[in-house]
Amino acid sequence: MPGAVTSTYGLIERARAGDQEAFAELFHSYRRRLAVLVHYQLSPALRGTLEIDDILQETFLRAFRDLRSFRYESPGSFMRWLARVAQHVIVDTARYHGRRQRQAGEQVPLRDAGDSGGPEPADSRTPSRLLREAEGLRALLVQFDALPPDYREVILLSKVEGLSTAEVAERLGRTRQATAVLLHRAVKRLREVRERLPQT
Repeated sequence: MPGAVTSTYGLIERARAGDQEAFAELFHSYRRRLAVLVHYQLSPALRGTLEIDDILQETFLRAFRDLRSFRYESPGSFMRWLARVAQHVIVDTARYHGRRQRQAGEQVPLRDAGDSGGPEPADSRTPSRLLREAEGLRALLVQFDALPPDYREVILLSKVEGLSTAEVAERLGRTRQATAVLLHRAVKRLREVRERLPQT
C-alpha cells in the first residue's frame, strides 16, 4: 500500500470492491490521455476503420476485469498499466481485422456477443460537454501532429504515458542525458506550436 493514498488509488480500491461509479470516474479521468496514446499506436489504415472510443471501451472493460492483478507502485503506475492493456487491445483488434478484411462491410467487434464481464463505463456527460471534449482532443492531436516524430514520441512516453526518464531512455535506446535534452526541446517546441495554432 502506498504511503500517501492518491485519489486514483482510492478510486481503484473502490472499483475493486465493485463500485461502478468509481470505475466510471477512473474511465473519465484517464480517457483523454489514453485516447492520444491509442491514436498514435493505431496504424493509419486502422485509424480509418476503427473508432478510438471503441478501443477505449474495450481497454477499460479489460482493465475492470483484470483490476485485481494491478499493483499500485506510484501515482503514474495506473496510467502505465492502462497503456499496456490498450496495446494488447490494439494488437488483438488488428489481428482480428486482418483476418476479416476480405469480408466486405463487416465491422470489427471488440467484444464477444456473450461477454458481459464488467460494466460499461457510465457516460453521464451532456452532448455539449462531449462535443467540447472531442474538439479538445482534435486540437491536441493537431498540436502533436505538428511535432517532429522524435519530439512527439518522447512527449507521449514521458508526459502522456508517464514513464520515468530512465524508462523513456530505455524505450528510445538513448542515454538518460540525451533523453532529457530531447524532452526539453520537445516540450519547448510544443509550447511554440500551441502559441501558433488556434486553441479550443
